[in-house]
Amino acid sequence: MINRMNKIGGTLLIGATVLSLAACGNEDSPPPGTAPVSTSQADASASGATRAPQYATLFSDSVFLGDSITEGLSYHDVLEEANVLAGAGKTAEFALEDIKELAQRKPKHVFIHLGSDDILWPTDNPQEYSLKHYAALIGAIKDKLPQATITLLSVTPVTAEAEEKDPRYRNIEAYNQGLRELADKKNVGFVDLAGTVTGNPELYDADGIHFKAEFYPRMLELLADRVK
Repeated sequence: MINRMNKIGGTLLIGATVLSLAACGNEDSPPPGTAPVSTSQADASASGATRAPQYATLFSDSVFLGDSITEGLSYHDVLEEANVLAGAGKTAEFALEDIKELAQRKPKHVFIHLGSDDILWPTDNPQEYSLKHYAALIGAIKDKLPQATITLLSVTPVTAEAEEKDPRYRNIEAYNQGLRELADKKNVGFVDLAGTVTGNPELYDADGIHFKAEFYPRMLELLADRVK
């Protein structure tokens, strides 16, 4: 496994880049990725979480492309790092930079879990801006990996407390509807993850946005049929 300090260093570098870019775009609006990195992610090695062999095997031909929430799959040792291509502050636009690396991994299944940072992007219409790049991302993956299946994952809901702190999270439902319509238009899969956390507040980390290790097996169980 890659040294944990290297992972944290990479995450901080991406976060710094996002802060710089967003500040140039709109100084009055907080940039995406401003929610703190999950404390349980940062302490993953001390949490006692261990990789479940059945998931590592089941998703061995898959790559999860996403943001810091997606990154929890590897931070919590649920999946191998080779099966996760994610980082704090990632948006659909920034994920376009990962296409070359994604293609080199040659996955049979690509799961895209983005949007939590996209809806915070400081522009007049974050959803329209994001989905335009999301469509480009899907097209680029199809071009480089024509045989791979692609599944879009909905943005997970946040707690009421997190929504109160940043009202932009109230746009999650509308964003997910846009994702569903995009999936239909591009003929790719779509899975709504809301049911994995609804009624289970204990799965949330302290910030009400990220998740504890227990969330990720639930998510993978929901996706299991997509890779069988």
